[in-house]
Amino acid sequence: MAGAVVVLALFAQGCGAVDLPEEDVSAADRKACTALVDDVPHRVSERARRETKGSPLGAAWGDPAIVAQCGVPVPTDFNRTSACQTANGVGWYVPDAQFSDPSSDIVISTAGYRPILQVTVPGSYRPEGMAAAMVQLAPMVKQYTKLVKPCH
Repeated sequence: MAGAVVVLALFAQGCGAVDLPEEDVSAADRKACTALVDDVPHRVSERARRETKGSPLGAAWGDPAIVAQCGVPVPTDFNRTSACQTANGVGWYVPDAQFSDPSSDIVISTAGYRPILQVTVPGSYRPEGMAAAMVQLAPMVKQYTKLVKPCH
């Protein structure tokens, strides 16, 4: 559901600041997420970073925006047998249902890590934008979040 909220916020904002919904996170997760967001690259998938408003635990790049938000809940359809894609040593959960329409936005999550980083990539950037986001954000995931259970 959080991914849908972020996607709706993207369409409502156009070229202005991207509105990120607040997540209820623990103090420890907030600290990790703040450090992660402070360290994200200025460009992701060759798109420049954009201004955000609302939650300080996220970042955005490009227009339409690639949006990363830290401290989100575990995706509702993620379970212990869910398949993941690995990029730079980080497992990313990509729901199977999102592969059926290559033009739709895709929401990927570091479901095996805490706190979780969720990234929404506009369909117009697929597949390169998804791969670039996974690769370029992996170092921050490894540095600031904790692997609790590897994806398969």
